[in-house]
Amino acid sequence: IKTVSDHAIHLDLLAKARGITAAENYFVSLPEPSKNHLCYGALLNCYCKELMTEKSEGLMEKMKELSLPLSSMPYNSLMTLYTKVGQPEKIPSLIQEMKASNVMLDSYTYNVWMRALAAVNDISGVERVHDEMKRGGQVTGDWTTYSNLASIFVDAGLFDKAEVALKELEKRNAFKDLTAYQFLITLYGRTGNLYEVYRVWRSLRLAFPKTANISYLNMIQVLVNLKDLPGAEKCFREWECGCPTYDIRVANVLIRAYVKLDMLEKAEELKERARRRGAKPNAKTLEIFMDYYLLKGDFKLAVDYLNEAISMGRGNGEKWVPSSRIISIMMRHFEQEKDVDGAEEFLEILKKSVESPGVEVFESLIRTYAAAGRISSAMQRRLKMENVEVSEGTQKLLEAISVE
Repeated sequence: IKTVSDHAIHLDLLAKARGITAAENYFVSLPEPSKNHLCYGALLNCYCKELMTEKSEGLMEKMKELSLPLSSMPYNSLMTLYTKVGQPEKIPSLIQEMKASNVMLDSYTYNVWMRALAAVNDISGVERVHDEMKRGGQVTGDWTTYSNLASIFVDAGLFDKAEVALKELEKRNAFKDLTAYQFLITLYGRTGNLYEVYRVWRSLRLAFPKTANISYLNMIQVLVNLKDLPGAEKCFREWECGCPTYDIRVANVLIRAYVKLDMLEKAEELKERARRRGAKPNAKTLEIFMDYYLLKGDFKLAVDYLNEAISMGRGNGEKWVPSSRIISIMMRHFEQEKDVDGAEEFLEILKKSVESPGVEVFESLIRTYAAAGRISSAMQRRLKMENVEVSEGTQKLLEAISVE
């Protein structure tokens, strides 16, 4: 026999495995006595995860109508939803409601509340909330509270306050949590304090002698952002000497740094070295070079890299799809050059990664034909097959280039 909490767990698993409708149907099928606050809470959490605002709010109202015992959980779910859909202004009234109903605020609640105030640039409000949390005494701020606070101060450019919060974070990282170290390094990096970055890095290395690839990746990225290229290279060499598996993602950070500084030879060299160590370039690597050649105006090489990235995919059977920004830069180039053949070849490559290139691409293609004075007897038919409707202006061009 399923206990009441089993139903809630089952509902959550159903939503993950078979989608929200399956979870709803299961909830509806439950006998009334089994529909307790845990089941309602589980369904609410599913709605919130799927960003279904109306359903979430409706269910919360229903829970109140039924006078179900409410903990901080459903409120936290709803607040996280408001954060994600960009409605942080709705959060303070939920907090007031919790207080009025004597629902205990937990550390998660305080963190979401602080982020909501930060989102509307109310930094003094953030500090007030943090003081209230400390005064209340029921919730002890763990390291996540201080990393949250530090990142809020960093975003606001208040580096001194951020560093005070980071010192508190460090004090509370008693259990030597790797994520806490990564936060410290990233946030000290964002305050521009290279000395602290290296100091925390040494602590991390002591706490984790077998330092993970992800930690190196993070550190090298921070050093690159702080324009400490010699430091980044030294850190990379240290990783290279000791890594059991060569991770192309770590190499990509340095490759990108070289490319940004126009040190193309070094970037090519590192890509080759990674390949020799068994780490083939991935789509990200190729994208870095593609961006470089686009910037330099070498469209032929850029298209070659794009083609290679599409052919390779992201791995695990996932396709790599170029961003709409890249596609429009390429199409604009062919249009300016009146290069119909180049545009058509590019379209063929695109079709390997996207179902349909979309209306903007076809409108650009038609403008390219028109600019080059080329006609196309098949263009109308192609648009029908792709189910693309062009604008009035493009329609006129289309008629002009379709004349037999």
